[in-house]
Amino acid sequence: MTSDILFVGTISPETRAAVTGVVKALEKAFNEKDPIALGERYAENASWTNAKGTRLDGRTAIVEFSAPALKGFLSDSFARYEVVKMLAITPDVIAVNVVQTPTDSTGEPTDGPWGATLYVIAEQADGWHITAGQNMAVAPPTRTA
Repeated sequence: MTSDILFVGTISPETRAAVTGVVKALEKAFNEKDPIALGERYAENASWTNAKGTRLDGRTAIVEFSAPALKGFLSDSFARYEVVKMLAITPDVIAVNVVQTPTDSTGEPTDGPWGATLYVIAEQADGWHITAGQNMAVAPPTRTA
């Protein structure tokens, strides 16, 4: 995951690992359909806008929305989250671009909706968390021969 990431600004190896860890933990929570683990990746006062344009403010609202969504219309949706860029805003605030590739439950790529996500991940007293973000559905990348 780290070999093809574009790093802009000074980002320590420890920060790179922490930020990537937040994204991978979010991916795991999504794929395991665990709204509590998913919510724990967000700061208490986070602002999140999902792919349908619904803004959710605060960890509680994110969990309350995610619980029925993960068990309902997202129950058969799985994805791989790949960090493609990190931009240092300050040493403890990193903007992160992520590509979401649809997969089956075993992690193999499949047809389905792709996503492009921007997370703002910040170090807080209790660790690194998503403080703001937006997800959008995108067309799959075109393959070149």
